[in-house]
Amino acid sequence: MNTQKSPLEFSHFPVMLSEIIKESSPSKGGIFLDCTFGGGGYSKALLEYTKTKVVSLDRDSAVKIIAEKLEKKYQNRFKFYHLKFSQINKVIEEQVDVAIFDLGISSIQIKNLSRGFSFRSNETLDMKMGLSSFSAKEVINNLSEAKLKLIIKILGEEKEASKIAKNIVKARAERKITKVSELVKIIEQSKKKIFSSKINPCTKTFQALRIFVNKEITELINGIIYATKLLRPGGKILIVSFHSIEDKIVKYFFTNYAKNKSKPSRYLPEENSNESHLFENYNKKIIKPSIQEVRKNNASRSAKLRFAVRSKDKFFLPINIFEKFKKYLNLESTNVKI
Repeated sequence: MNTQKSPLEFSHFPVMLSEIIKESSPSKGGIFLDCTFGGGGYSKALLEYTKTKVVSLDRDSAVKIIAEKLEKKYQNRFKFYHLKFSQINKVIEEQVDVAIFDLGISSIQIKNLSRGFSFRSNETLDMKMGLSSFSAKEVINNLSEAKLKLIIKILGEEKEASKIAKNIVKARAERKITKVSELVKIIEQSKKKIFSSKINPCTKTFQALRIFVNKEITELINGIIYATKLLRPGGKILIVSFHSIEDKIVKYFFTNYAKNKSKPSRYLPEENSNESHLFENYNKKIIKPSIQEVRKNNASRSAKLRFAVRSKDKFFLPINIFEKFKKYLNLESTNVKI
């Protein structure tokens, strides 16, 4: 069998692979749900253990070529689905032992300059991860200045969102903004120059547009809920996040629905011991990549790994999370006229 790697596989670095494998315990066997297949790093490592079965999904059709090779090699142990997080419930009905998420943009996507994720690209403003309804080009050329400001400020946590949005609208009035390089120029001219900063001035605006185009917050919340529903009692859900919004959601989900969740006030009485919980006592410790990994793959420097263990209690829909993060969810529901 030909095991030669494709260019896509060479461009992909699975983040904290050793830590994921350690916490997943694949040597014990079981069913694993790889919710972000990407270059297949996690799935391949899990399949090296003969008692494992892996079900994987990814919204990006570009990775199908990698997945098909694994399906041929592990015909009875690996299955791939081209789906989003919100469609996890269509993938599998049986309970799983471990569910894994590696959030954010993949190296495969950002290194393909034609997809418009990279600041260095001179291609069309796309930023679609796959199965997306509209592109970044359509967002910046069709939404109002007020809405653009909200997207950049809330999803990108960009302090200078107002000026950036104003200058985008001003520029598009003269000529439609279609190229990444055009948007980069607008952002650079809008931002105050901070020579000590190591962060590219476009980072936060690009993050905001990418999240909005792909409805990443909506997908994340639905994805972790569906994955939790599939976990057997004692099963683990592991999530690698890269920016503060993602981590805030993951931390809230694990903390608020665990047996040891904090009370709103120490003066309130103890909660009903019969209350159901999705997770066992949650250990809030964050696992970060090693210095050696960051040296090999600088993109992993901001990664944070959290995990929780499913309780024996019956699954229930954690509706509070939708209210907690409604400002993000409402923003992502904005209609973009194409």
